Amino acid sequence: MRRRGDRVDIERTGGGTPAIEVRSLTRAHGRGTGAVQALRGVDLTLERGSFTAVMGPSGSGKSTFLQCAAGLDRPTSGQVLLGGADITRLDEDRLTRLRRTRVGFVFQSFNLLPSLTVLQNVLLPQRLAGVRQDRRRAQQLLADVGLPDHGGRRPAQLSGGQQQRVAIARALITEPEVVFADEPTGALDTRTAREVLGLLRRAVDTLGATVVMVTHDPVAASHADRVLFLADGSWAGSLWNPDPQTVSDRMVTLTAESGGFGGAGGAGGVGRADGAGGPDGSGGPSGSGGPDSSGGPSRFGGSDGPGGPSGPSGSGRPSGAGAPGAAGGFAGAVA
Repeated sequence: MRRRGDRVDIERTGGGTPAIEVRSLTRAHGRGTGAVQALRGVDLTLERGSFTAVMGPSGSGKSTFLQCAAGLDRPTSGQVLLGGADITRLDEDRLTRLRRTRVGFVFQSFNLLPSLTVLQNVLLPQRLAGVRQDRRRAQQLLADVGLPDHGGRRPAQLSGGQQQRVAIARALITEPEVVFADEPTGALDTRTAREVLGLLRRAVDTLGATVVMVTHDPVAASHADRVLFLADGSWAGSLWNPDPQTVSDRMVTLTAESGGFGGAGGAGGVGRADGAGGPDGSGGPSGSGGPDSSGGPSRFGGSDGPGGPSGPSGSGRPSGAGAPGAAGGFAGAVA
């Protein structure tokens, strides 16, 4: 195991610039003696075509890391290089343009715009960036995620799993340097979560995407090439080719060392981000309304199971979509 604070590098699989480099990254919340150090000199290099999960106890700094790496928050010091470009030096206008074209986002709450069709939601990053909207690519991505005939529907007509499939297609439309996924299965039931994770895995293997995923769930993390663990704002080790039980055991140890409690929710199944619920960590259904109903084949993702569309609760939002407009939602991330 690496010592905390050691540099974490994914070995090069070929030539070229890494997808993302983080150098001596710090982030402090507050000032003076009351300042909280969320990140403490973090270093990281991730090569293109890799799938990395970031885990850690509550308060470890993983969400802060994702926000700084994705350009949603500015670090206190250090550098973030995205495809070789130092995004910490960009002003807000240039940073916004970069997020619209070179970064993809997948959020727990889907954040599809309810007034737009599925196809229009997928094309939204290109529309906001002011570039030509590639309808052919958008339609191909919808086919890739198993929704070839859903382009004309509204988000409220989709199940939770289908909405997250649309969000993945939207994240890939600009062929971004990195796709950042923040608890992408947290609002999904176990079966649907497994399908969504399979899509992210195949996006890496088939399309050459680079995915960085923050998660609490050991089974979700097991889909990655490697899991990186954060504790108290510093790296606390990593696991290559992770399996759910080993990840869960590591999380229990880290949580105990950090003075927390509750563990990672177990390794029994993909479930809620907080691991609440039954002993297997699945937490039970999270209001996604049941299995997907598209039934269509997917080039990289298999097919959805049978069953009706989601119930009124859908994704957990009344309309099944819609970000609050803050930086946590898609509209805020690219605006």
